[in-house]
Amino acid sequence: MSICVKNLTFFYGDKEVLHEIDLAVKTGENIGIIGASGGGKSTLLKLLSGLYAPQTGIIEVQGASKPADIRRNVAMVMQNAMLFPASIKENITCGHDMSDESVARACEAAQLSDWISSLPEGMDTFVGERGGKVSGGEAQRIAIARAIAKNAPVILLDEATSALDGETSLIVAAALDNLMKGKTVASVSHRPEMLTNCDRIYRLEGGRLHDSRYSRVI
Repeated sequence: MSICVKNLTFFYGDKEVLHEIDLAVKTGENIGIIGASGGGKSTLLKLLSGLYAPQTGIIEVQGASKPADIRRNVAMVMQNAMLFPASIKENITCGHDMSDESVARACEAAQLSDWISSLPEGMDTFVGERGGKVSGGEAQRIAIARAIAKNAPVILLDEATSALDGETSLIVAAALDNLMKGKTVASVSHRPEMLTNCDRIYRLEGGRLHDSRYSRVI
């Protein structure tokens, strides 16, 4: 089992956000979770990614249960890409030792190569504070290239294309397809049409996880 969640409950202060969540995802499965904005979807992904530690219950990802160990097994792409005030290359490698060939392959898979080739400084182009010198679509593809280069077995997608429109959204979707190949994937969205390629879809409502097809609590 790639992801195993048992009896997970999570609070922000006195407010219960997630209630007794159980979830099992097999290796290579692609699951989706729909729900209203503010309903706890992003919180669940942050728990699955090891950014948050569970308060009650158990989370195991690739057999790891400690947040630091979970983080090594997971790559996450969020709605608003988090970029560092550094170069494109540094944002992809995140300080890890990677060959130029590995970085170039990640950029090709993330649909970045042509754009980078058009830049005077190429991979060394500074992205600005919070990625302010690149567009939203470019920032998202840099984040996808980072996830591809990490080569983690589990991919978590948090509304990864919802802030993009038109052709940019299609380009990023193609990059995401390359990222997800051969991986275990969990995607969250408030738009069901964004989760059409999932093996299973769940609905997060009232802090509880439901099977969206049968509307039963699992």
